[in-house]
Amino acid sequence: MFADKMILRIPGPTPIPPRVQQAMNQPMIGHRSGQFSDLFASTAERLRPYFGTSGDVFILAGSGTSALEMSVVNTLQPGEEAAVLVSGAFGERFAKICERYGIVVHRLEVPWGEAVTAEKLATFLADKPSVQAVFATYCETSTGVQNPIRELAQVVREKSDALFIVDAVSCLGAVACEMDEWGVDIVVTGSQKAFMLPTGLAFLAASKRAWEVIDRKKPLAFYLDLKAYRKSFADKTTPYTPAVSLVFGLAEVCNMLEEEGLPAIIKRHELMRDMTRAAMRALNIPLMAQDEFAAATVTSCHPQDAFDPEQLRKVLKNHHNIVIAGGQQHLKGKIFRIGHMGYCEPLDVLQVVAAIELSLRQIGAPAELGAGVKAAQEVLLTHV
Repeated sequence: MFADKMILRIPGPTPIPPRVQQAMNQPMIGHRSGQFSDLFASTAERLRPYFGTSGDVFILAGSGTSALEMSVVNTLQPGEEAAVLVSGAFGERFAKICERYGIVVHRLEVPWGEAVTAEKLATFLADKPSVQAVFATYCETSTGVQNPIRELAQVVREKSDALFIVDAVSCLGAVACEMDEWGVDIVVTGSQKAFMLPTGLAFLAASKRAWEVIDRKKPLAFYLDLKAYRKSFADKTTPYTPAVSLVFGLAEVCNMLEEEGLPAIIKRHELMRDMTRAAMRALNIPLMAQDEFAAATVTSCHPQDAFDPEQLRKVLKNHHNIVIAGGQQHLKGKIFRIGHMGYCEPLDVLQVVAAIELSLRQIGAPAELGAGVKAAQEVLLTHV
């Protein structure tokens, strides 16, 4: 076994392509130089198709959570009301950020493993006329659920005057996102998921409607002042020190994404999702999300009492150098999650499924060797 050959199949951070690693190893340049400004401006513009916007995409040095917080502190004031759609750990994070700033939070909670539907949201908003922003999670990483953002955006538009703000950290760049067409006001994401970079960059795009609100508000934070980013963006830079090496890498990521094309990227992720789900079913491992709302980037499995997910994860890591994720909060020790996004392709899915089969046998769980692989292969054959 090669100790340096650890294979990440978690929902972030994800593996980094060698050509992106090489791009990040370029010699450092001045972050206020013309060379960097040109790179920064052109790279930011190349991000627009993945958001589905004609507007600017802002890049800041920080994790995805920094962009979540940025979306809160620039659109709301203490005492104002927000609705937060909570279908897992990261919806709950949005609610906690709002509460930290004194915002009145109305939680629309659904059981973990379920999606927030348009019907539920319409009913929820009916008696909340003072809500000024609705926060949603596109892909709920903790459960493998992909919420129907397009339909939810339509409800927000029809039932309220609120902004619709979406956390797309664990799926943007792998799924369809048409924020302008759908009527989404703010979309945020991070670098370490489908964008195939290390943690350290966050991205945010805002609609004209969102900017009308932002311009009326006093930002509740200094570093996360979106108006400061807009002012610097006009000069092709950032208000504070950017992560230069990560932007080098981001430019190379854009090259890779453009070479494959967004429609093909979306199809690849849907294929990997379908392969993974078929394999788990063939191994009689229950899935958390319904097919209709299954995330394209992560699959969450709930073996219940059939075997210990933590034992499975331990054997996968120690014997096969493959890392998958466990559960979070009340699901810790009860589920396992397989990431299939970014620098990942269908044959990688076959690899992790084969290793799961072996590991199940090693921990004494019932598993027919080859059953999951065969099921995944059959799905793959329909696409080749």
